[in-house]
Amino acid sequence: MPQTATEHKTFLYEETDHIARITFDRPDTLNSLTFEVYAELRDTFAALNHNDNVRSVIITGQGRGFCAGGDVEEIFGQLLSRRGKGLTEFTRMTGELTRNICELRKPVIAALNGVTAGAGAVIALASDFRIAAEGIKLAFLFTKVGLTGADMGVTWLLPRIVGTARALEILYLGEPITSERAEQIGLVNRVVKAGELERESLALARKLATGPSFAMGMTKVQVYNEWNMSLQAAIESEAQAQAICMLTEEFEEGYRAFKQKRAPQFHDS
Repeated sequence: MPQTATEHKTFLYEETDHIARITFDRPDTLNSLTFEVYAELRDTFAALNHNDNVRSVIITGQGRGFCAGGDVEEIFGQLLSRRGKGLTEFTRMTGELTRNICELRKPVIAALNGVTAGAGAVIALASDFRIAAEGIKLAFLFTKVGLTGADMGVTWLLPRIVGTARALEILYLGEPITSERAEQIGLVNRVVKAGELERESLALARKLATGPSFAMGMTKVQVYNEWNMSLQAAIESEAQAQAICMLTEEFEEGYRAFKQKRAPQFHDS
């Protein structure tokens, strides 16, 4: 399918072969975030849930950074002059971005090409897959600037990925974590050579885009929903979800392909 570029004001966005690619485009500041970038990202991930042309998403950065978090002057400097409602309006907006990534019924791949810090690290954490280039560093820096390590849902996500003890260590200290160490503790899925990052992330996105979209979306929903369920409730929820999937064309195609000993074709294009 030909490439489709959609106009976005604060980052690059394109759709190719049912893959949406979001690229942070402020390389001179290591792709730090502004109020406008946060808001447009939040709205873009919400809209992707209703974009049937997109089946998987890659988010990455230009230059030496994936995303260095909030811009020191454009965000932190302005926040010092706010009080009460003005502060919670901002913090709730950033949390909505995390929620929209997690609630997107499509796989999201964070291709970590460089510095991944603060809110940038949370965006990576909210993604379904994290592929990191060799030699990069991740850091949850909130306590370094006198803020709680609990921001944008990170204290809900991080312990479930690396365990409570490691999560507390990471959030208390705010120290950089190499990509190699991040792979060891399960913070990233895999580490690749810098020159292979784009190829590896695109190959994964294509594989996911040709898979059973409804079934994978249902899988993501169940994973997040079941974190707060008892075993009995989780089993019942999965029973209902699986019964719904058994009514789909994807299931029928999977059965036909198995019987005919061929690869399933879950999409016409």
